Amino acid sequence: MTSNTDFTAPDTVTAEPPLWALHRELIGQTVRTDLTHAFHPGQPHFPAFPDEQREMPFDMSRGDGFNVHRYTIVGQWGTHVDPPVHFVAGARALDEIPVDEMILPLVVLDITERVAGDPDAVPTLDDVAAWEARHGRIPRGAFVALRTGWSRRWPDPAAMANKDEAGVSHCPGWSAEVLRHLFEEAGVTAIGHEQTDTDPGLATSAGDFGLEDYVLRRDRWQIELLANLDRVPEAGALIVATWPKPQGGSGFPARVFALHHAD
Repeated sequence: MTSNTDFTAPDTVTAEPPLWALHRELIGQTVRTDLTHAFHPGQPHFPAFPDEQREMPFDMSRGDGFNVHRYTIVGQWGTHVDPPVHFVAGARALDEIPVDEMILPLVVLDITERVAGDPDAVPTLDDVAAWEARHGRIPRGAFVALRTGWSRRWPDPAAMANKDEAGVSHCPGWSAEVLRHLFEEAGVTAIGHEQTDTDPGLATSAGDFGLEDYVLRRDRWQIELLANLDRVPEAGALIVATWPKPQGGSGFPARVFALHHAD
């Protein structure tokens, strides 16, 4: 039987595991930009949905030993994920989207300048062609985000909706031609945008959500109400999108961030 005093430490030092080395390199050489709004009662949301209710069944200020919040919210609340089942009965729910789809190359289509002059602006195939002329083909499996500058209006509900005197919303959205190209030709995995909806305000004001329906019927998912897209490059970044795993879930607030170089 060998005693503890007989143990001799090896002369060699165990090499750092490769994934730990990669993590250290990522942390040391990248910026992490949060693309998520903090949600709260009274924030902008789809008008048919109820506002958030928040209570504290346990509160240290009342003498309890800990703080606990109870949140009453719809799944599509704040920066959130829409899985296919949100619009398509029997389609993939949140718990069926694999983690393989949660870290993706990030492509940013920027129409901010055009939106500043026309809040009803949408992306065109010329925007896609210009991006590809600068950066090459959109990678298959990418996450494509639409940068419009609209998130600067958060958290003002009236500014986000931007309704005219007739109650028609004027805000940017996607276009059918660009979405068809992204999903049917480029083969992207998911999309995201700063607005409340996939469809532009002129369409949603008329009850038309055809573009969101198209995305989800392609068995793809999307993130709505993204923040800080103006802080990430239009090419070269990675996006990480995560959310809880409710069984059969049709939507939930998401935590989304990008990893990119400082320049």
